[in-house]
Amino acid sequence: MGFLVRLHDLVNDFSQFVIATHSPIILAYPDSVIYELSQTGIEPVSYRDSQPYQVTSRFLKNPEGMLEKLLAD
Repeated sequence: MGFLVRLHDLVNDFSQFVIATHSPIILAYPDSVIYELSQTGIEPVSYRDSQPYQVTSRFLKNPEGMLEKLLAD
């Protein structure tokens, strides 16, 4: 959260950034342009359609079920 505050301060000072992250929190920064890399190339994607958002959202809706699948023998 502190990173977002600092990022915002720097953006307000006309800084620009290219950030590689899987963090849905950082991706949520207002007016971010999000790109995803796939087998078909690099494409822009909306925040809620991004893979980090989708995975985190599914996990938070059902952590027990996802953990059961992930940790199954």
